[in-house]
Amino acid sequence: MRHLVLVPAVEMYSFIDEANKVGLPVILLTAYSKNGDEICRSIIEKLGHDLGSKVKVIGKKEVQESYYGRLVLGKVTVSMEKQRVAEEVASILKLSVDIDASSPESADMIVAALRAAAECAELPLQDCVLIAGSQSSVLGAERVGMPCVVIRNSSTSRAEFRRANAVMDGFGGADLTISKLLHKSPCL
Repeated sequence: MRHLVLVPAVEMYSFIDEANKVGLPVILLTAYSKNGDEICRSIIEKLGHDLGSKVKVIGKKEVQESYYGRLVLGKVTVSMEKQRVAEEVASILKLSVDIDASSPESADMIVAALRAAAECAELPLQDCVLIAGSQSSVLGAERVGMPCVVIRNSSTSRAEFRRANAVMDGFGGADLTISKLLHKSPCL
């Protein structure tokens, strides 16, 4: 069984190289990261043309064009229209109305990005592994049923990630490697 490794923007040349050598698609998610595009460009640049060209990038555009992204964006449009109609009716009736038609945007964007990445790789969500660095990413992966491994960084070194399938301190050596992922998958 082939699995997909979904990687948020983190420097990890050897990890990506190892994944590529064993035929695992690697996708960098930039859609829900504030500096995702900038960090992704840096990673692709460091990988060089050969390896960099084998990495897929899922940004906001790819999420919007994905099947799930179109569905989510359609819901947002409907919610905004409901809000507009409610405000118009309230205005006519000289009432005050406060309808919260918003959704938790970051959570929805994470879920949409994860689904878009799995769609891009043509794999079911449960056959993907998200390599994450934040609680919101872990919660997004849990929400869609995707296994998740957290790589600690300087700002999350003391955080607890109880909902992650595994927590590691870094890449390579005694930390996260493709062989460890393959031996632990699909349940990690």
